[in-house]
Amino acid sequence: MPAWMLGRERPPGPFRPGFWRSPLRTPWLTSVLGLVLLAGIPVVAVTGLLSYAAYEPRLPGNDLTPDRGLLGFYLFGWPTRPVWLYRVTQGTHVILGLTLVPVLLAKLWSVIPKLFAWPPVRSPAHALERVSVLLLVGGAVFEFLTGILNIQRLYVFPFSFYPAHLYGAWIFLAALVAHVALKWPRVVAALRTRGPRQEPRTPPRDPHPGPPHPGAAGNPGAAGDPGAAGDPGAAGNRGVAGDPARPAMSRRGLLAFTGGASLAVFGLSVGQTLDGPLRGTALLIPHSRSHGPEAGGFQVNTTAASAGIDPSLTGPSWRLALAGTHEVRLSREELLALAQRTYRLPIACVEGWSTEQEWTGVRLADLARLCGAPDAAGVYVASLQEGGAFSHASLSATQAADPRSLLALRVNGADLSPDHGFPARIIVPGAPGVHNTKWVRRLEFRRFT
Repeated sequence: MPAWMLGRERPPGPFRPGFWRSPLRTPWLTSVLGLVLLAGIPVVAVTGLLSYAAYEPRLPGNDLTPDRGLLGFYLFGWPTRPVWLYRVTQGTHVILGLTLVPVLLAKLWSVIPKLFAWPPVRSPAHALERVSVLLLVGGAVFEFLTGILNIQRLYVFPFSFYPAHLYGAWIFLAALVAHVALKWPRVVAALRTRGPRQEPRTPPRDPHPGPPHPGAAGNPGAAGDPGAAGDPGAAGNRGVAGDPARPAMSRRGLLAFTGGASLAVFGLSVGQTLDGPLRGTALLIPHSRSHGPEAGGFQVNTTAASAGIDPSLTGPSWRLALAGTHEVRLSREELLALAQRTYRLPIACVEGWSTEQEWTGVRLADLARLCGAPDAAGVYVASLQEGGAFSHASLSATQAADPRSLLALRVNGADLSPDHGFPARIIVPGAPGVHNTKWVRRLEFRRFT
């Protein structure tokens, strides 16, 4: 049996200190990258939780995470004013999340030797720290990876994105809080060793990279690492290589490379949240850059063909069913004969893209009066789309009563295209794009209990 299996020495490969030889890893570098993430990740987390609230999961048919339990303690009625609210919160969530990816990768690179520390557990306190690191790293990779795949609508994982992303976020945030509490003294000590100007200019092979971590060999008052005694790689406990290789760049170059990569990602994605010339710069735009005339000049998430919409159902025989105290059925021509309202409103999708267009149609409040439900507390919207996750949605009383909430029949002065929801679609100010239901067939005005 190999000696390492008997606990007499370290396992081979990445568990050996000499495996990790880059001299660029230091506690100072790790702390700086961690502070950047600590500033950005809470913003990403809060805007993500706001996105969940915007779905109004307490209303029938809206909840994609029915087992959320106490995780929905903060839910509130999503407002319709300002109309750009969801556009800003979800755009920030996606764009900032993408921008932080290079920083996250650099941070993981800077600490990867610690993930292979030996022995794996030295004390109860060290065990707690290791568990927090495992949950933190696993949670970060899971949240960022599934988020990026969702942006591209690549659902290659064998589970539903929405509940998994929500539950994973809470686990990740709990691990982050625990990790910060455990590591904060080390972060402060590392940042005090040299200033932000001095450290990046320090030669990578500097033998004094910063204070040792608790538990490192030779650290006064520390427990010591029994596996590191007499090991030339024991400096790995300080977050640096014990036998450093020749550096390929300086620490200042590494920071510049990471910052430049983040700026590049930001520049190649932020245009998707804006209208005008900058939209053409969004080379990382989600899953489609087709904004041709057939799409009305702006992005389409789900086409009529991919949603399985039978063209015969949207032709002259189509009727909109209104259900209140009594039922009314209206053709598209009859809807066009009603009072038409025009508003310039944004559509903002969970994938991060958004656009503002001019919509014309009938107020939902006017349709509620037609079917005898002027004081309805909400509206249930059903689509011609069958079997889709968002083939129906419930709108709150606030959303249904807002004077700018429309059953849209036209956009930018022209009839809706099939891909934009012809013959009629919902447009509600401030609502997530998936609740602006396309190919509407029925509106039920009712009180939700």
